[in-house]
Amino acid sequence: MSTKKNIPALPISKKLTIGLFGFGVVGKGLYEVLQSTPALQAGIKTICIKNADKKRSIPAEHFTTDPRAILEDEEINVVVELIDDADAAYSIVKEALQKGKAVVSANKKMIAAHFEELLRLQFEHEAAFLYEGSCCASIPIIRNLEEYYDNDLLSSVKGIVNGSTNFILTKIFEEGLSFKDALLQAQQLGFAESNPALDIEGHDAANKLSILLAHGFGTITKPTEILYNGITPIKETDAEVAKQKNLQIKLVATARKINDTQLAAFVLPQFVAADDELANVNNEFNGLITESSFADKHFFKGRGAGAYPTAAAVLSDIAALRYNYKYEYKKYLQQSGISLTNDFYLKVFVSATDINLIEKDEFEWLEEWHNESNNSWVVGIIHAQKLFSGNWWKETGVSLILTENPIVENVDYRKIGKKSLALAGVL
Repeated sequence: MSTKKNIPALPISKKLTIGLFGFGVVGKGLYEVLQSTPALQAGIKTICIKNADKKRSIPAEHFTTDPRAILEDEEINVVVELIDDADAAYSIVKEALQKGKAVVSANKKMIAAHFEELLRLQFEHEAAFLYEGSCCASIPIIRNLEEYYDNDLLSSVKGIVNGSTNFILTKIFEEGLSFKDALLQAQQLGFAESNPALDIEGHDAANKLSILLAHGFGTITKPTEILYNGITPIKETDAEVAKQKNLQIKLVATARKINDTQLAAFVLPQFVAADDELANVNNEFNGLITESSFADKHFFKGRGAGAYPTAAAVLSDIAALRYNYKYEYKKYLQQSGISLTNDFYLKVFVSATDINLIEKDEFEWLEEWHNESNNSWVVGIIHAQKLFSGNWWKETGVSLILTENPIVENVDYRKIGKKSLALAGVL
């Protein structure tokens, strides 16, 4: 006798009629993916674009340049926003939520800048707002932080969250390409943002980390409150030092609980040892390591850039809407009491074309130093707040790279005092 009759049927899913904003790399990828998944019962009715004269691969009748054609169409119950203009995206998403339409977006800059307001609009208008594609493309990290770790005591999340910078660093280290040529390749393959500064200067990764903080720890913070930098300062001599020490350089986003009420968060280049899971995350791939009290460590790896990986994440959100899925923001609503802090110490490698560019008095302790013509560097301990409030380490000719285990714990340099830099012979 079959047991299938005794299994309750799935809840009836609703049909989704989509209005799509943007038909660039990801928008076109989503359109193609939807054509291959007819069982999803989701179709694009209208696509809003900016340039009507541009030649496209599907008939012109699918397109409009008027946002009202989507926002005021009562038949459209899902708005998918995939444009690269954060301000325009904000206006679209805000109005769509106010009209009670479900919204799917991959615009991390817009989400990070307006997170609290968009959260409020979801609850006020009972509208779902999903954005898995905004963080790590094909890796379902937001849903995991929301669902799997909702009651577990998450202690840290760290990883490579920007595929463009990872692609560039891989090409520099493995193929010996120049920074300029590696960036050009990333742009040609559609991995880099239309404005590459968003990637290579660390803004994109900081936006993503701020979103992950909200879902992982219930902490809403703007990217400008996070200590971050990109990969543009990294010099050829830094790569040589890394190779000599059998290390790689990756742009790593880190969120880690310092104690029950304080959270450290930063995005900085970091030396990565060969036995670290992140060492094998190359090209446009992303990798994330979560650590929690009960589940210990989990490692997520997947494509973090490109049309289809991001489109797959957007598609997953669309599919979830069929069953009225919404983010619950449990940790935020439970008022976890965890706030961002810069009261911690980092172990850093700082190199400069001139030793005088390194503000040695800013360090609590120096462990190594090296000085020669056009290439000087030190390894030492520095307070995170000094990096956050100071800009000397971002000046031309200076690069700062975190060591393999950058957060220094169980040492209070305020109590033991500074090591004499004069005795160290570097003043």
